[in-house]
Amino acid sequence: MRQQDDPPILQLGPEFYDPVQPASFPKKQLRYWNDSLNLEIDKDRLWDFEPLANNLPSPLALRYHGHQFQHYNPELGDGRGFLYAQIKMQNQWHDLGTKGSGTTPYSRRGDGRLTLKGAMREALATEMLESLGVKTSKTVCFYETGEKLIRGDEPSPTRSAVLTRFTLGHIRIGTFQRLAYFKQIENIKKLTLYCMRYYYSDEEKKIDTKNELLVASRFLQLVVHANAKLVAQVMMGGFVHGVLNTDNINISGELFDYGPYRFIPNYDPLFTAAYFDEQGLYSFGRQPAAFLWNLHQLADALKVAHPELPTEEILASFPDTFNESVHSYFIKRLNLKKNNQEKTSELISLFFKLMEEKKLPFEKTFFDFNSLKVLDQADLRKNYEVYGDVFKNLVEKLHEFEVADKKIADHAYFKQPAPTTLLIDEIETIWKSIAENDDWSLFNHKLQSIRLMRGLYG
Repeated sequence: MRQQDDPPILQLGPEFYDPVQPASFPKKQLRYWNDSLNLEIDKDRLWDFEPLANNLPSPLALRYHGHQFQHYNPELGDGRGFLYAQIKMQNQWHDLGTKGSGTTPYSRRGDGRLTLKGAMREALATEMLESLGVKTSKTVCFYETGEKLIRGDEPSPTRSAVLTRFTLGHIRIGTFQRLAYFKQIENIKKLTLYCMRYYYSDEEKKIDTKNELLVASRFLQLVVHANAKLVAQVMMGGFVHGVLNTDNINISGELFDYGPYRFIPNYDPLFTAAYFDEQGLYSFGRQPAAFLWNLHQLADALKVAHPELPTEEILASFPDTFNESVHSYFIKRLNLKKNNQEKTSELISLFFKLMEEKKLPFEKTFFDFNSLKVLDQADLRKNYEVYGDVFKNLVEKLHEFEVADKKIADHAYFKQPAPTTLLIDEIETIWKSIAENDDWSLFNHKLQSIRLMRGLYG
């Protein structure tokens, strides 16, 4: 029997993962280190992925399947990354996982590598999402590796990198789908209890864990609730993930694994991030539906082990949780005191009507309306009065709300003339400076700007 503080993933056993080894790289150059995480880990050890004391003896490539653009793919799994270690902080386990660390049994025809541009983009995404109050994985670091990669979607050869991610865990909906695919009923039950114990421990203590149906029911309720809250945060942040496949949905309710993401410039429900998403399946406005569809797949996987599981009843809670969370995060983004549900709904409707009809900049509009600034500053208000009755009706509704936190209203971030954004043109400008001149000043400046608003939105 393993000690209690051994990495919990080992409790699942070898049917859930494959031991692997990191690739060897010709160069190591640290390009980003997240000091805010306060990880007591030697940077050189992390670069070499040497086992941490009393931790995983070797990295593990996790096994999973998944729906990709709603087509089932049984050939997935960690193909260019692995679970390097699990560490306990403040009584909560976290994973250290990699991206670009080499091939695994699930690499298929890939080279197991990550471009430097991709690493930079993911670091910026996690920084920005955290500052916007979205529950997200965090980037620990990325190193440039000295290899040249060929990619079809960016000028090649291009530089390479290895990124390390800090997250609650890497158990995906696709992890359960794989077990259901192989009809591994006991492993579904084992993984369900594992997830309750390590991701929802407070709730696990409240139920009889010997009652397997009760464990599965409560687990599904918690995952539905967590992901309904998450997608509400995503929508209020103006973020488009791009590839909301079931292998990219974490059962912990934490957003992770960023590829062709975008932040929307102007409010547009049809805005799509990935160039290959030709049908707009994962467009901005369809993200709540995408999350719910994916949660249906989790429910179907659990029913393989528990045919009597009341999945439809549990999934029916998603819309209410989503709507309540939209109300909560919208009010937080505008720094307003809570009001009754009817008034908040009317405010949200009028706010997004203004943005959609007038095609207003998403982040700038939230910035201007924060703490009722648009009511108090004559010059700012004048800019919006040109929008006529749509704005007039919104102003009338705003008078029914009060500022929640004066310190936030007076924060230096909101004294700036414009908000911090992370639009595609900005990212491309940052990358151009790096690619052509190895100049990281724009990257570092953007990080400072993003961190200035840390904590203002939750």
